[in-house]
Amino acid sequence: MNNKPLALVFGGSRGIGAACVQALLRDGHDVALTYVSTAPAAQAGVRAYAADVRDAAAVARVFADAARDFGRAPHAVVANAGINVPPGPLAQFGDEPFRQLVEVNIVGAFNVLREGARQVANGGAIIALTTSLVRHAAPGLGPYSATKAAVECLVRSMAKELAGRQVRVNAVAPGPVDTDLFRAGKTDEAKARSAAMSPFNRVGTPEEVAEVVAFLVSPKASWVHGQVVQPNGGLV
Repeated sequence: MNNKPLALVFGGSRGIGAACVQALLRDGHDVALTYVSTAPAAQAGVRAYAADVRDAAAVARVFADAARDFGRAPHAVVANAGINVPPGPLAQFGDEPFRQLVEVNIVGAFNVLREGARQVANGGAIIALTTSLVRHAAPGLGPYSATKAAVECLVRSMAKELAGRQVRVNAVAPGPVDTDLFRAGKTDEAKARSAAMSPFNRVGTPEEVAEVVAFLVSPKASWVHGQVVQPNGGLV
């Protein structure tokens, strides 16, 4: 019988999510991950499922398929799937980009967290990825930051609701991280400005954020609950 704990990473095919998959594998988990369009390369201990987190039924199917394929409920759920759109002042921000942010970052996270609350094993952990920009106001990023602030509110409430099952619920709120999403559409000057937001004068790596997620999933974080942990190099 396989006694490894199962971790389910939504948005696990690239960037921070992919780094979380590798960290959790290293720490002895089997891992189920989701992707949108391009399946990642196969590897031992990992199964990948296509899912649009905006679709509650699709999210529920991932939980059901993973439970069937691995033979057990997830011990850890990581809600990482999210998007960003080109920044802009609120007065000029378009209806469609804002709806996209809300549908993926709020509705999608709600679907994952709700199903996670239903399906995660007793004594497990749920982690949601948000952003330090919730606490570091920046022009043009209000709509994106607002969607992540909503997720933090969900996390804090869930922490109270699931404590009776000994399920720990936390958020990880990085600063700028060197991912495809971060680099998309940015000039070298814009990247330098992001690096300068930290006193270390660099942006973070996906692996640095994944280590925080792996810690929060592990028994070492047994007394960390209802928190927003910020791996941001001193941004805030």
